[in-house]
Amino acid sequence: MQIIHLHPLAPTKPAVGAVCNGCGVCCAAEPCPVGVLISRKRRGRCAALVWDEAQHRYWCGMLLEPARYLPVNWPWLNRRISRWAQRSIAAGIGCDSDCVVATELDA
Repeated sequence: MQIIHLHPLAPTKPAVGAVCNGCGVCCAAEPCPVGVLISRKRRGRCAALVWDEAQHRYWCGMLLEPARYLPVNWPWLNRRISRWAQRSIAAGIGCDSDCVVATELDA
């Protein structure tokens, strides 16, 4: 069993295949292939997982601010990397996390 910590206002994880709602479960449990490159690890929370206080949801930092995670800051490269990351993580396709979520209330 793996324990992950999420913001208390994070939305509930959607069902597999449902539209992503920014719950953050998948990225907090393990990095995707893009996150492996950024986080330099294969397990645990992705370094690019970003909490959006205004929208009460998580986002992939590689989609929003790739320059924050890269050694260079070239606007043309940032746009390309953001698009590449979006395709790589299948953003907008649907939830693909089969993690089973339990809250502290369930314990």
